[in-house]
Amino acid sequence: MESNNQHYIYILECSDGTYYTGYTNDLDKRLKKHNDGLGAKYTKHRRPVKSIYEEAFETKSDALKREYAIKQLTRKQKMQLIKER
Repeated sequence: MESNNQHYIYILECSDGTYYTGYTNDLDKRLKKHNDGLGAKYTKHRRPVKSIYEEAFETKSDALKREYAIKQLTRKQKMQLIKER
């Protein structure tokens, strides 16, 4: 499924119901890091987290632009994005 040439953005749902959006080139490894408390300061105390949304990109630049755009969305808009997937 994943190749080294792919870049991903993802949305996690934290144990407190909040969302975290991030970037990676290895979804499984990144999710494990989050759940091990090593992924991000925000998710460290909100474990366990689960992946609820992902998008793949050819370039890191495109992925990071999309990550930024998603981070600008309201929670309601993120919920709609997830629902439409």
